[in-house]
Amino acid sequence: MGMGTLTQARPRRGSGAALAGYLLVGSILLVMSIAIGITFGPADLSVRDVYAVVFEHLGIGQARISRIKEGIVWELRLPRTLLAAVCGAGLALCGTIMQSLLRNPLADPFVLGISSGASTGAVAVVVLGLGAGAVSLSAGAFGGALLSFTLVMLLAAGTGGGTSRVVLAGVAGTQLFSALTSFIVISSADAEQTRGVLFWLLGSLSGTDWTDVLVCGSVTLTGLAVCWTQASALDAFAFGESAAASLGISVRWVRIVLFGITALVTAVLVSAAGAIGFVGLVLPHAARLLVGPGHRRLVPVAALAGAIFLVWVDAVARTVFAPAEIPIGVVTALIGVPAFALIMFRMRGTR
Repeated sequence: MGMGTLTQARPRRGSGAALAGYLLVGSILLVMSIAIGITFGPADLSVRDVYAVVFEHLGIGQARISRIKEGIVWELRLPRTLLAAVCGAGLALCGTIMQSLLRNPLADPFVLGISSGASTGAVAVVVLGLGAGAVSLSAGAFGGALLSFTLVMLLAAGTGGGTSRVVLAGVAGTQLFSALTSFIVISSADAEQTRGVLFWLLGSLSGTDWTDVLVCGSVTLTGLAVCWTQASALDAFAFGESAAASLGISVRWVRIVLFGITALVTAVLVSAAGAIGFVGLVLPHAARLLVGPGHRRLVPVAALAGAIFLVWVDAVARTVFAPAEIPIGVVTALIGVPAFALIMFRMRGTR
């Protein structure tokens, strides 16, 4: 199960002008999705009221509604919708990078145990008070992500290496850290903490604030910029590490940097929104079918696709059973599994 699955498909390819077109259309769709997404919610707010609040905070006009309704739009809906876009972009980016580096179409932070490790680290900070307040939620998640990924790679290397071994080791790592998380919650958390943690572990954007948007957005944009500068190196990895090294790529350094970026982005997003599966697995394939395997196009397009996708998933999660809310990870799985099956069927003739 090598990178051939990823690169042998013959999607449409494009020049720099075509890439600019994709990015322009994607950006417009993302802005429209966010603009529509903030109008969804159980509160009794008209579309006009929602946009009046946004424009007022942008210095245009004045919203003549109650402060409570204004807070619902500006302090709850807008940051939540923006964080959904950031998380979708970051997870799709991480999936793209991991599939390329490992030359495995099944690689993503969730499958390889990074999300589970980050969840364990975050829960250890919240429930056990790890670090006595000196360790932040994001730092705990990052430590757990690094530990999980290190163990997965060591296990894969110790059993002979190869992409299939990495996936199998990732499955084992995911189960191990999921079990550790459950053990911590069951043994140390009270009933209220248990309910909150379990809902968060399934993926939740409730309680999002502007600080979450700023932190997650900054880390994701930094990761996107770093990965995009390494597009040529990622293209070279499609032919194997030996071929990449023969082209003058510092294989060891690129792997360390990109795996580190992947772990950091995943950890920060998990600390804010919990473990959200299938975004990093499905969206890179969808983007690859659209723009081809070249990473200078693939990296930004996959990020945009992930952002648009998760904005709409979040809108569904908080409105279908309003005022009750479905964990966003449940919705991504319900959508992601059939979507992934369709992509695999479409790619079956390219093996």
